[in-house]
Amino acid sequence: MSLTWLDVGFSELSLEQLYGVLQLRVDVFVVEQNCPYPELDGKDKDLQTRHLLGINPQKEIVAYCRILAPQISYPQASIGRVAVAKSARGQGLANQLMQRAIAIAKQRWPDDHIQIGAQDYLRHFYQQLGFVVNSDVYLEDGIPHLDMLLTYS
Repeated sequence: MSLTWLDVGFSELSLEQLYGVLQLRVDVFVVEQNCPYPELDGKDKDLQTRHLLGINPQKEIVAYCRILAPQISYPQASIGRVAVAKSARGQGLANQLMQRAIAIAKQRWPDDHIQIGAQDYLRHFYQQLGFVVNSDVYLEDGIPHLDMLLTYS
């Protein structure tokens, strides 16, 4: 699937794009995972936060993540809210999304590493991208998670 990738700050999102991002995040994290939690945590609006959108030819957002500056969620930069629409899975989009997000974080914060809080069942996916487990498994919103770190020089 050929996507248009867009890397923007919060204020650069159009209303349609913002709606699409929120709809995808709620569909994946709240509805699919049956996990009511405070989806809107204020971190989206931070001036340094980047939003990476994968937009299909029909103008639907089918892949998304946000890239946070150091000291927002972790001492290091971080990538979170990684989501691919159910209809677009199995095509390698999560890998493309993460590769792009890693590149953005490295470019913006070259002296920092990238820390993530990953769902445990995705540990091998993130390990293939170079992330290393650096915590025990813990429950977050009732879902097993673990912290993982990507270091680079």
